[in-house]
This record gives sequence, structure tokens and C-alpha cells, in this order.
Amino acid sequence: MKRAYRYRFCPTGAQAAELSRTFGCVRKVCNLALAARTEAWARQERVSYHQTSAMLTAWKKTGELAYLNEVSSVPLP
Repeated sequence: MKRAYRYRFCPTGAQAAELSRTFGCVRKVCNLALAARTEAWARQERVSYHQTSAMLTAWKKTGELAYLNEVSSVPLP
């Protein structure tokens, strides 16, 4: 016998704002990582996960991307 469960998530205003900020930061980090990997691929190089993780740490320390420290680091790739 198969069962299915349906859930609905109704965030409060504060939760919706936090989710929006988090998803925006995830999107930014993914785009930056994709650009770095694309540039490396054009140079016939490869970028590993560990190198990408090191890039994320460096990006967080820059002035223009310091807002990445304000969200949880768990969903950031």
C-alpha cells in the first residue's frame, strides 16, 4: 500500500525575508562558481570542490560580498 503526504509551508513575513535572502546568496555563489569554472575550463584547467570552497571563503572576506556572512553557511555550495 502506497501513501502520499502533502505538506504546505506558510512562512511568516520574517521567515519569507530570510528565505529570500538565503536563496539570493545561494544563486550569487552558484553563478560566481560557474563563472570561475568556465574561465578555468577555457584555460584547459579544472576546478575541484575544495578549490571552489576556498574561493567561497575568499569571497566572503571581500567588501562587496561580505553580506554572504549574514546568511547560514549550510545552503551555500
